Amino acid sequence: QEQLVESGGGLVQAGGSLRLSCAASGRSFSTNAMGWFRQAPGKEREFVAAISWNAGRTLYADSVKGRFTISRDNVERTVYLQMNSLKPEDTAVYYCAVDGRPYTSPVGHAESYTYWGQGTQVTVSS
Repeated sequence: QEQLVESGGGLVQAGGSLRLSCAASGRSFSTNAMGWFRQAPGKEREFVAAISWNAGRTLYADSVKGRFTISRDNVERTVYLQMNSLKPEDTAVYYCAVDGRPYTSPVGHAESYTYWGQGTQVTVSS
């Protein structure tokens, strides 16, 4: 059974950094784009970043561009989200997801993503 497990969340002060990991098990997603989304309390889930199946293309939300970096290691079946210069408004539960369509460019709409992890909490204090 396919499973995505996020880790690396926690509490950090504004201006700090965190690195999220998302490990896939059950099958290889090496042919699928993967993405990160987040959901803050009382808000809808929003797109954060995505990466193509071969890491050749990335896509970022404007709110994180220049501060966050998405990467992947298909051998380790893991996708990462390096988050720098964190702000209190980055506080949310972060989810990784797999685009169900193989060999596609990264996209920001959640409807394309078939598999989702359980999420990891990121809290940024001011």
